[in-house]
Amino acid sequence: MQKKKLGNTELYLSNIGLGTWALGGGGYAYGWGPQDDKESIATIWRALDLGINWIDTAPVYGLGHAEKVVGKALKGKKEVIIASKCGLVWNEKRKLSGCLKRASIRQEIEASLKRLKREVIDLYQIHWPDPDEDIEEAWSFMMDLIKEGKIRYAGVSNFNLKQLKRAQSIQSISSLQPLYNMLMRDIEEGILEYCADNNVGVIVYSPLQSGLFTGKFTGDKIMNLPKDDWRRKKNSEFQEPRLTPNLKLLENLKPLIEKSGRTMAQTAIAWTLRRPEVTAAIVGARHPAQIKETVVAGEKMLSQEEIDYIEILLKERNKQN
Repeated sequence: MQKKKLGNTELYLSNIGLGTWALGGGGYAYGWGPQDDKESIATIWRALDLGINWIDTAPVYGLGHAEKVVGKALKGKKEVIIASKCGLVWNEKRKLSGCLKRASIRQEIEASLKRLKREVIDLYQIHWPDPDEDIEEAWSFMMDLIKEGKIRYAGVSNFNLKQLKRAQSIQSISSLQPLYNMLMRDIEEGILEYCADNNVGVIVYSPLQSGLFTGKFTGDKIMNLPKDDWRRKKNSEFQEPRLTPNLKLLENLKPLIEKSGRTMAQTAIAWTLRRPEVTAAIVGARHPAQIKETVVAGEKMLSQEEIDYIEILLKERNKQN
């Protein structure tokens, strides 16, 4: 697979990384429903076999469970790059909240290292800038963790431009992990340019918009998602009034898909990689069979003609919404 240097780090990432949010399973507000651990581990192994060299995870995915699965799957595989996060915690009732205090992050990093069975995490990121007033405290402590040897590099996720500049004023940011896909394009308004100018690597998540761009969803299938799948109630792109224009967009993309020989998912992933500022895209998978399709997306780049055509369709979709 193609690899690219991440920002100011010495990490060379395959342009597709495996996301493990869904591998955390269900049982909490942002779960994806039941997931078999053996299949999760097989999925991770298959990704490595096909050339993916980094795994993205977080403590909050399954409330610690995804990190445990990653730790089991990567036992003895120190060459695989692990990216994890901090800043989201939960209580005994499994309710989530943001905390960026030094003491809390200290507890999180120690727990993550134990679950991942690692002595150091390659890339450690502030998951959400919440609460906003504690960003400076958290980012300063991330620098301490680098000095201690607990983490190699530090990044941020879901930061806006002002928040990026605040952290950057303390110490250079290695990476930003933002939401980015055909429907979510906010980072094109200044953030990508800022990252390029300041050598901040960009690893985008949700290029498939939580599975919408797999092309496998209809209104009926969405209603048949497991009751504890967060997309049923918490993802606005799966709800009206946005759902109908989204499904129409998928329908309009089919002629391009058929002509190109790509799948819908491959096209959506390749679309995010068209931007030179983007180092890599995180793509989730729950089954080994999904990985082969994912990997191909990193090898078949879109032509300018295809990019222009998709832009026309996106403008039409936005008029409907």
